[in-house]
Amino acid sequence: MAAIRDNMQAVSERIARAAAAAGRSADAVRLLAVSKTHPPALLEEAFRAGLTAFGENYVQEALEKMEALAHLLGERAREVEWHLVGPLQSNKTRLVAERFDWVHSVSSTKVARRLSEQRAPGCAPLNVLIQVNCSGERSKSGVAPGDALALARAVAQLERLKLRGLMAIPEPTRDAAVQRERFRAVRELYEQLRADGLTLDTLSLGMSDDLEAAIAEGSTLVRVGTAIFGARRREKDAA
Repeated sequence: MAAIRDNMQAVSERIARAAAAAGRSADAVRLLAVSKTHPPALLEEAFRAGLTAFGENYVQEALEKMEALAHLLGERAREVEWHLVGPLQSNKTRLVAERFDWVHSVSSTKVARRLSEQRAPGCAPLNVLIQVNCSGERSKSGVAPGDALALARAVAQLERLKLRGLMAIPEPTRDAAVQRERFRAVRELYEQLRADGLTLDTLSLGMSDDLEAAIAEGSTLVRVGTAIFGARRREKDAA
């Protein structure tokens, strides 16, 4: 547990420094631990060290971890908040609507409608983010920036969803100026949507290698995996 705790402390310090440099409060930036490919035992360590929000890419892998943590944590497993950060296939929407708290990767009205229809009436609305393909990569999921407003308006009307904001995964680069330029474009789009009357509060930008640039451009949630858990243990086929 010491290694996980030390890594979390190091990431928290990076967030605090980046926020201070941008004239922001560290409390304005939330940390999401991206736990894909890592075993439940490491998630248990992270939870006991203070993390309660975990992000997963693959639905089936996440469901297996939910069951494992229910056994490891008992009643405290209810404190865990589950975020789907990977692409969502339409044939998996029911499982996501039933078991997750957040979805970061909504990129079509079809998927959004299915999530809303399949969310149980007694559950709190499912928190959703629209994924924006800000780099124009054909291999990457997400809606084109020019289509984001129409999709956001449609999602905001769905009864059992709560539209919270935008998520993006820009093409990787070590050039800090390019990182900031790409994040800035998403933040400006986010501000346009808010100016259009949409009530948004979450900008999910930045990972282990570029969280400083993301925070400088207004990110309110950073998705960090490697810097907390270390290198990925294994890869699975998309579920």
